[in-house]
Amino acid sequence: MNRPTSRRTVLTAALAVAAAAGTASSAGSAAAAIPAAAPPDAAAAAASLVANHSWSTYTDWRSGCGAGTRAVAGRRPGLVIGSPRGRTDYTDPHTGNTATWEYATWTSPRHRSAVPATEVIASWNADTPAGTWIQIELNGRYSDGTDTPWYVMGRWAAGDGDIRRTSVDDQTDGRSSIWTDTFSVDDAASGLRLVSYQLRLTLYRTPGSSLTPTVWRLGAMASDIPDRFTVEPSAPGLARELPVPRYSQSVHSGQYPEYDNGGEAWCSPTSSQMIIEYWGRRPTADDLAWVEPGLADPQVCHAARFTYDYQYEGCGNWPFNAAYAATYDDMSAVVTRLRSLTDLETLIRAGIPAITSQSFLKEELTGAGYGTSGHLMTVIGFTADGDVIANDPASPNDAAVRRIYKRHEWETIWLRTKRYNASGNVVSGTGGVCYLYFPAHPTPAQQRALAAVGIR
Repeated sequence: MNRPTSRRTVLTAALAVAAAAGTASSAGSAAAAIPAAAPPDAAAAAASLVANHSWSTYTDWRSGCGAGTRAVAGRRPGLVIGSPRGRTDYTDPHTGNTATWEYATWTSPRHRSAVPATEVIASWNADTPAGTWIQIELNGRYSDGTDTPWYVMGRWAAGDGDIRRTSVDDQTDGRSSIWTDTFSVDDAASGLRLVSYQLRLTLYRTPGSSLTPTVWRLGAMASDIPDRFTVEPSAPGLARELPVPRYSQSVHSGQYPEYDNGGEAWCSPTSSQMIIEYWGRRPTADDLAWVEPGLADPQVCHAARFTYDYQYEGCGNWPFNAAYAATYDDMSAVVTRLRSLTDLETLIRAGIPAITSQSFLKEELTGAGYGTSGHLMTVIGFTADGDVIANDPASPNDAAVRRIYKRHEWETIWLRTKRYNASGNVVSGTGGVCYLYFPAHPTPAQQRALAAVGIR
């Protein structure tokens, strides 16, 4: 089975076709592998298709196997470098520079997933001061009792002065592969599943310094979403709209093309910035000093730069967006999948907006005015009729960002795993991928809403 090395490889041709047709498109799309399973779409079946697990408490950090790391208590417990285990050289593939780093490691206990999975996506929340960075790896156990290799899920830093944050291509054992940010079983129809996994952190710092990264949260979402072109419609249950700021990616067209060809592809960081500011956080004037004076919404340029994946060559790496959001004071962020718009209503009711990934033809989403091979939007509420109120960054200007989309059309383009493209070929859909950003210390109502969609 021939497989491209990354999600980006699949999208490049689709983006070119969309651009030629004058449609809006972006790099925030789902992994190219399409999970195969039984066909039912009922919500009752969907309840067992996604499982999240994370490590974030002082007890969690003490439960793993550390080599040179130390758990720290406090209002926000974390993991830091204690006494480094050793030194190693790292040659940055995107700069060619080789540097020596001290490092320490932490390996989680093996977690048995409630869902034997065809896909796993890791996410993390961390602080990496200048002179530090982290690597996240995953090792899984298949349903036949054999293990995967240790796969690199990301090499990440909040800044870009020490290393260039990057996914790693060409990782496979012939049975599973890493597609940018997503572990995927190569042939889900075979019945092979990932039944358990461990995550490993490696924390790096400049030798001889007292610097350290701090990791507050590490986790993964395991899923087994059935092949589906359509989904059962959910019944409307909420009329509410959250006051989320509105930003257009289109006003940044041509700006900073070194970051994913400029603003026309910045749906993911633009959506991220909207929700970060909804929670009252934003970059400082010093943070934005690098942006050319006079540009509108310079914080969107900032988000694009600091979510950019140098291997993927795009700003649509899902965990990198979540990690960016969590660099702001007392913010948490995860990548997950949701089951229906009912789940989104649960979150909106508690004041939590969401970023969702979808792909569609122009005629499949009334009022969008474009088609896309992969696009991120911010869901901010629901009308009295149950239709979706979305801040759609693929709008000509900030004032035009607020859109209302028909409920079942929107639910279909978001939750399906298969669709037909403009050429009539079957391609993948996102299967309900969602970014959730929320306070590190949520209110009781927010905690209940997050728990209801599987986030604890």
